[in-house]
Amino acid sequence: MTIDLRSDTITRPTPEMQQAMWAAEVGDDVLGDDPTVNALEEKAARLFGMSAALFCPSGTMTNQLAIKVHTQPGSEVICDKLSHIYLYEGGGIMQNSFSSVRLLDGDRGRLNARQVKDAINNPDDVHAAVTRLVSLENTMNKGGGSYYDLEEIRAIRRVCDAYNLPLHLDGARLFNALVETGESPAQYGLEFDSISICLSKGLGCPIGSLLLGKTDFIKKARRFRKSMGGGWRQAGYLAAAGIYALDHHVDRLKEDHARARTIGDMFRQKSQVEDIYPIDTNIVIIQLPETITAEDYVRRLEMLRIRAVPFGKHLVRFVTHLDFTDEHLEEMEKRLQKV
Repeated sequence: MTIDLRSDTITRPTPEMQQAMWAAEVGDDVLGDDPTVNALEEKAARLFGMSAALFCPSGTMTNQLAIKVHTQPGSEVICDKLSHIYLYEGGGIMQNSFSSVRLLDGDRGRLNARQVKDAINNPDDVHAAVTRLVSLENTMNKGGGSYYDLEEIRAIRRVCDAYNLPLHLDGARLFNALVETGESPAQYGLEFDSISICLSKGLGCPIGSLLLGKTDFIKKARRFRKSMGGGWRQAGYLAAAGIYALDHHVDRLKEDHARARTIGDMFRQKSQVEDIYPIDTNIVIIQLPETITAEDYVRRLEMLRIRAVPFGKHLVRFVTHLDFTDEHLEEMEKRLQKV
């Protein structure tokens, strides 16, 4: 048995999800007549109380489409220095939107309203890029799965309104936050101009993300999706997995969070582990001493058939998911005794 905790993207469709996929009615999404894709987009839009949605291959694409629509060449995007849109999307902000970034140092990746306000450039200053967009990430991957207080988001929204700035959410793991806070998707739909959610992480789909926003915004994003090569054909087979996941895989995310906390307890007993990030959702990040590199520790774990990823020179990340069960958890505890 290999215990794979590299990411929650490694899950495979459950038998029930597979059955839903193969039973899907399909068409050609580029021509707009795939009924299952249309149903997924309509379902997601209703869930968040937003006007429209767009089904895309990846969260990187949905984020980059949002930035492309919200900005103009020469713009500046405000985000945390740990943001996925900055660190892990191949320089897409520059490459796709010809925009720069204002990187802020938040609390485990979470910004506050004062930081955002202070980072907005004077639009009359010809020396500075024009601030066009504020982007938040919830949960924050590099922050160890940390999530926002909704009241802070509302405060940031008020700043954006005062400066006429759109607010985007990279909500790749938003449902992980929602099951912890008890808040609803519709509450988030009220605060953001655009939201990206990933179906292939905690929700367990084989592929796909959704971009949500106003009708005109999504119309523009659809055009850019086409130019980026993101047009689907019979994508309804994949969209059916998304519908199934939204119906059946949200509440169970709490199981992943509980197992993540148990993993944290295991590592607290290890002398090689110097510190552990607070475990809020399904991500566990351990900090090693200066004498042990993350790459070396991951190699040691690999010898025990435990898979994780280096997340910095002395940081290692583990992510619990749909395919990581209590049986895997018990076996992991036994194997860790050999590290």
